[in-house]
Amino acid sequence: MPLIVMCGYPCSGKTRRAEELKVYFEQNTERKVHIVGDGALGFEKNTVYADSQKEKNVRAALKAEVERKVNKDDIVILDSLNYIKGYRYELFCLIKHAQTPHCLVYCLTSDEQSSSWNTSRDAAEQYTQDIFDALVLRYEAPDSRNRWDSPLFTILKDDTLSFEAISDVLFKRKAPPPNQSTQSQPLSSTNFLYELDKITQDVLMAIFNALKTSVPGDLISVPGATEKIELTRSINMAELRKLRRQFISYTKMHPTENTGQISNMFVQYLNKSLH
Repeated sequence: MPLIVMCGYPCSGKTRRAEELKVYFEQNTERKVHIVGDGALGFEKNTVYADSQKEKNVRAALKAEVERKVNKDDIVILDSLNYIKGYRYELFCLIKHAQTPHCLVYCLTSDEQSSSWNTSRDAAEQYTQDIFDALVLRYEAPDSRNRWDSPLFTILKDDTLSFEAISDVLFKRKAPPPNQSTQSQPLSSTNFLYELDKITQDVLMAIFNALKTSVPGDLISVPGATEKIELTRSINMAELRKLRRQFISYTKMHPTENTGQISNMFVQYLNKSLH
């Protein structure tokens, strides 16, 4: 049955909202409700989110658990950051393949509010400030114009969840029909999207960290690339994000079978664009 994907900054209230949804559906339906989330995996968040490979493994474990739980009777709530749009697209392909409805619940907060909630937690439950800032920086907000981010319910910190509206889209709306891409090649297409998104984001984060101590004329090493960024002038993250979006748009139209070349391709594109 339906999948509810929670989404939001770290410490934006996702777990509280997931519990509210669980209580509502248990009281108003006869269905079982499963919450699949970071807490159940028992990992140390600062260790995981500081290591891209560990983070990738955790996302894969969460997705696999969702896939195991989704069935014709139960409701599954995925309570995690779910901040990468390529990952949300993978989840969308999963529910299309399972022929079940889904929706996103976006806990919208400012980074200042989430940071305040983070520091008010017990020390063992807090994100370090560096990890928190990095996650906010690379957060990709859902957009209801994307079919994988729709239906989208945006909830502010003082709002009441639209329980009936969420229930309607889950139980009264038809599941998205499977199509050729989800039936015959779900892994190749979604893995490429995921790798493209993750690799280019890792490159940007490496540049961002290096810019703190670099000056024009320096060469910046980035993960997965043999070539280096030639820092010929001052640049900012807004410009880098724009170039990343342009590169992703181009690469989607001209995909490569060798994802190991994405880093070098992106570095070449940046060097050409930044001169």
